[in-house]
Amino acid sequence: MTPRIPTIFSRKRREMRFERARRRSAVDGAARFIIDDMVDDTLERLAFLRHRPARARVLGDWTGRLAGVLRADGGSVEEAIALDLEAPHPSGGFELVAVLGLLDAVNDLPGALIHLHSALAPGGLVMVHFIGGQSLPSLRAALLAAEQDRPAARIHPLVDPRAAPGLLQRAGWKDPVVDTHALTVRYASFDRIASDLRDQALSNALAKPAGPIAKNALIRARTAFAMRADADGKTSETFEIITLTGRRSLAGT
Repeated sequence: MTPRIPTIFSRKRREMRFERARRRSAVDGAARFIIDDMVDDTLERLAFLRHRPARARVLGDWTGRLAGVLRADGGSVEEAIALDLEAPHPSGGFELVAVLGLLDAVNDLPGALIHLHSALAPGGLVMVHFIGGQSLPSLRAALLAAEQDRPAARIHPLVDPRAAPGLLQRAGWKDPVVDTHALTVRYASFDRIASDLRDQALSNALAKPAGPIAKNALIRARTAFAMRADADGKTSETFEIITLTGRRSLAGT
């Protein structure tokens, strides 16, 4: 009997946050440092591996920059955000599948990894980036301080990179590699980091999100965040980026 996958995340909310990021990106000053880091890292890895895909699928890049570079290099690229990652892909045979910022909010992560593997051509490369479990310690602490008696799920659960190698092996990835790096960003206010998360499709995608934060709790969150500031009045925040890479074997297994 196949175990039932719990519904933690909402596919609709996941897709809505990306559409919101796309709209907000047209505004001057909108944050995009996370997606830019993921795109740059993908291009650097492709250059290092000397992998020039003739046919690629790019998922989750709401800026369109990665697909643009791959096309300029002569490749054919399919782009999508609304693709159901927990179902078999409608087409396959890709020499590259790149996924940016989507897999932090899927209910069946092992299933999504299997479907990505299946979408590859023999010898094809899959590369996935998303934020990991060590992200946003300052924001988490501020929200916990704001609602100590009845803390609400303001930030959805994130993947621990230590669990990723086993997941990749189960999904059949060949030569799987898991690595992480951290981005540190300094904020003058609680409200600015909240805005940056919305700008970058990093807001809550839970199927049953908590209600709006109460006014008094919001004041406490702002105060708690400010209390973590350095002498210059800015609070450091960390974003952990997890990167998963692997291939489909030349035999197509």
